[in-house]
Amino acid sequence: MFSAVRYLSAPLTGALGGLLASLAGWPLPWMTGSLVAVILLRCSGWQCSPPPGSRQTGQLLVACAIGLHFTTPVFAQIINHLGLIVLGACSTFLLSLIGIRLLTGAGYDRATAFFSSMPGGASEMAVIGARHNAGIANVVAAHSLRLLMVVLLIPALFTWGLPAVSAPAPLPTDLPTLAWLIPLGALLALLMRRLRQPNPWMLGPLIVCASAGVLLDIEIALPPGTSAAGQWLIGSALGCHFDRTFFRKAPAFLLRVFSFTVLAMLTAAAAALLLAQFGSVDRTSLMLGMMPGGITELCLTADALQLSVALVTALQVMRLFLVMFLAEPVFRVWQRVWPEK
Repeated sequence: MFSAVRYLSAPLTGALGGLLASLAGWPLPWMTGSLVAVILLRCSGWQCSPPPGSRQTGQLLVACAIGLHFTTPVFAQIINHLGLIVLGACSTFLLSLIGIRLLTGAGYDRATAFFSSMPGGASEMAVIGARHNAGIANVVAAHSLRLLMVVLLIPALFTWGLPAVSAPAPLPTDLPTLAWLIPLGALLALLMRRLRQPNPWMLGPLIVCASAGVLLDIEIALPPGTSAAGQWLIGSALGCHFDRTFFRKAPAFLLRVFSFTVLAMLTAAAAALLLAQFGSVDRTSLMLGMMPGGITELCLTADALQLSVALVTALQVMRLFLVMFLAEPVFRVWQRVWPEK
C-alpha cells in the first residue's frame, strides 16, 4: 500500500501542477508545471518516486511527436544546411570549455570539471567519468542542475521573448499507421538500450518516425493531448531527482555550475547569431538548437513556438553524438599532452 502511494503521488502531483501551469499560461505547462509541483512535494519531505517506466513512456510519446515533423521537404532543407548544423553542434560542444575553466580554477580535479561540463546526459557522463576517477556525485549534480535550468528557463525565455504566433492547422491522425509506427519505435529503443546507446527512448522512436516521414512521405500527427501526456510523465519523473538534500549539497559547486550554464546560454546565442549570417536559416531556431540543453525540452519548445523542430533536432542529435564519441578520447589526449599536476 505504501509503495503504491509513493509511486502514484508523483504523477498525481505532477498532473495538478501541469493543470495549474496550463491555466496560468506557463510555457510547456505540462512539463514545467509537473516538474515544479513534484520538486515542491519532495522538498516538503515526502520522498515520492516515479512509477517504473513512466519517464521512458513519456519520452516515447514525445519522440514520436517530434519525429513526425520530418518530411521529405524538411529533410531536404536539413541536408542543404548540413555544414551549418555541424558547425553549430561543434560550437555547442566547445561551450564546455567555459565550465571546465570555471571548475578547475576553483580547485576541482580535471576529470570532475571535464565531465561535469560536457553537454551530455548525466548517466552517460557519470559512467565515463567514473573510469577516470571523477567525482560522480558532483558530475550527476551538475547535469541535474543544468537540466533543471534548461527546463525552467529556456522555454520561458524563448516564449516570452518572441511575438505570439498562430498555430497552424492540425495534421490528421492516421491511427492504422501509428499502430505499427509507435511499437516499431519502442522496439528500436529496446534494441538501442541493449546495445547501450545514448538516450534510447528518445532517439529510437525519433529515428523510426522521422524515417517513415521522409521515406513514405507521410504527414500525420499523434492524437491531440498525446504530447502533453508525454510532457507530464517526463516532468513528474524528472522532479523526483530533486529534494532539499540536493539543493543543500555543495552550494559553491552548484553556484559555479549555475554560472557556467548561464554563460554557455549567452555564448550559444551569440554564436548562433554569427553562424546565421552564413546560411539562410531561421536564426531563432538555430539559437534554440545550440542551447546547452536536452533534445526533449528544446524540441518541445521549438514545436510550441512554431520554429523549425527538424533543425533543432538535427543540432541536438549531432551534438549528442559528438559528446558521446569524442568526450572520452579528447579527455585522454588532454591528460596525455598536459598531465595534471
